Amino acid sequence: MPPAAAPPAAAPPAAEPAPAGKVRWQPVAASELKALDAPTGPPARRPASGPKAQRILGVSQGSETGQLAFTIKADGTLRYQDFFLGNPDRLVIDFVDVVSRAPIRNMEVNQDPVRKVRLAQFSAASPKVARLVLDLSARAPYRIVEGSDGLKVVFGEGQAPHPAALAALRTETDAAPESAPPPAAPEAAPAPQVLPAPAPLLPAPVPDPQEPAAPAAPPETFQPRTVGAGEKVYTGHPISLDFKDGDLQDIFRLFADISGLNIVVNPGVSGKVTLKLNEVPWDQALDLILKANGLGYTLEGNVIRIARLADLQREEQELRKLQEEKALAGNLEVFNKTLSYAKATEMSETVKKVALSARGTITLDPRTNTMIITDLPANIAKARDLIAELDRATPQVEIEARIVVTSRNFTRDLGIQWGFNRVQSPLYGNTTSLIFPNSMVINGQGVPSTGGIAADQGFAGQNAGIGTPQRGYAVNLPASGFNSGIGLSLGNILGNFNLDLALTALERQGRGRILSTPKVTTQNNHSAEIKQGVQIPIQTVANNTVTVTFKDAVLTLKVTPQITEANTVILDLSVENNTPDFANEVNGIPPINTQSAQTQVLVRDGATAVIGGIFQSNEQTTQASTPFLGHLPILGYLFRNRFVTSTNNELLLFITPRIIKG
Repeated sequence: MPPAAAPPAAAPPAAEPAPAGKVRWQPVAASELKALDAPTGPPARRPASGPKAQRILGVSQGSETGQLAFTIKADGTLRYQDFFLGNPDRLVIDFVDVVSRAPIRNMEVNQDPVRKVRLAQFSAASPKVARLVLDLSARAPYRIVEGSDGLKVVFGEGQAPHPAALAALRTETDAAPESAPPPAAPEAAPAPQVLPAPAPLLPAPVPDPQEPAAPAAPPETFQPRTVGAGEKVYTGHPISLDFKDGDLQDIFRLFADISGLNIVVNPGVSGKVTLKLNEVPWDQALDLILKANGLGYTLEGNVIRIARLADLQREEQELRKLQEEKALAGNLEVFNKTLSYAKATEMSETVKKVALSARGTITLDPRTNTMIITDLPANIAKARDLIAELDRATPQVEIEARIVVTSRNFTRDLGIQWGFNRVQSPLYGNTTSLIFPNSMVINGQGVPSTGGIAADQGFAGQNAGIGTPQRGYAVNLPASGFNSGIGLSLGNILGNFNLDLALTALERQGRGRILSTPKVTTQNNHSAEIKQGVQIPIQTVANNTVTVTFKDAVLTLKVTPQITEANTVILDLSVENNTPDFANEVNGIPPINTQSAQTQVLVRDGATAVIGGIFQSNEQTTQASTPFLGHLPILGYLFRNRFVTSTNNELLLFITPRIIKG
């Protein structure tokens, strides 16, 4: 049917206001006015003869008769629809019922009129749509050459332009200020004409869906996609809207005309909206209107149903509840399973939480270690598979610990004792020749030693010691508990001057090594403990009552192993080595030397690891001397005693796990 003739060249009549409850006008810029009979895009093309394509294999750039061309390779003939989009200029080709398997999705061209080519899967749901977008520097004529294994898009002059390109190019003609030329005779189909634009913005009438009109643009799938961190990507063609107190239901009818989709509005949806949008994708505009009014939508095929969010949420809950009730419907079955390795009391909770439905129950028979499961057949199968996976033999681990205690001590003690006496008296004929003092006795007054040379009766059989207990020592610093010594006694013939000297010495060295090797075997993730030692009785008296308690002095190994997938063992262990020290008893009760370690380590199967160690070194030097005299060089050795001791103790703890296989 040929389009109606254009109105006279005179300025068009002012647009009448839309009747209440019905919006029929859409303000657009004058440069965007199109001929009313110009289609916005061609209908879907039928594929050429041959098998229907299922996949797009690739896109390549080339030339044909010196003109820029792009080849879309497929595994059969392609069914497609093509149309132009503006701001910026783009040629869009949608391939229906195919999926894109092209290795390259973006291709930089930068050759007029094409700047870039993009290929993506626009819709993965049925019907599947792969979209090819050619970003243009300016709109240009093109043609599409179909083949049995794809098609080719060729740009350039000298060829018959593609109908979609002609329609798009016609819409770019600006309105002239003069009147439009008169229409041709009714018999000839007139060329599309552009309406005059006396003002920057005019209300362009939207064709009524019931009136015959040019073919509409191909329906767009209302399916915003997400990229990045959840950001929506809108793919609808841009539109401009300007409404004041527009009725929501009429606006939704307008979107049905724009999108080519079917729209159903729930009865409870009503209200008015005021908005002004310029060159906004239509799906984004619809999304904004829905959000502003607390509405949502569901998409079923090519039908959009708009309702309040509360209604949609309630419907979703009811649908979920119905699905759950359907899933729980059916006859129950009974399944008995006797466990071999696990305990039924321990596994029942796991099976109930993971595998059973709300109708499922578990009855236990501890005597036979059996679980009696009642549930739907599908859940019985899940429970059977779960039990088969969990009821397995637990591997065992042998843990061997080694506790090595080494000690080394060294003691050296050097001491000296000496005393003298000097007598001047008439008895020996050696007076002082003075009236006073005429006689004199000088000797040591130190405390007699119990460990030095024995004090006896005189010198050389009469005074074999350093002096009698009354005289004592001048210096008495012997070695403590010495086992070596030398004594020297000197005197004159008259016996009125005697000198006794004794040197004592002691040196000790000791080495010790104690090795303790506790060993225990346990199952994976089960704790084990082994101990060996003595219990020391301790008596206490309270209210004339004697009570005996026992204190453990034992070697203890506590361990919990965990085998990993890498054939290593995680050990959570505690090692203690408590020994009584009978050499330092207090009231007959020995103190307890304690050595312990508590840690968690990861060790390979059969490897040995040092989990800890203590090294203790004690060096002491003790010196006893006579004040002032003991610090004299060389002569000071006659007035001092020196005691040196050195003790080294070392503790090492080793652990070796071995996985018992088979």
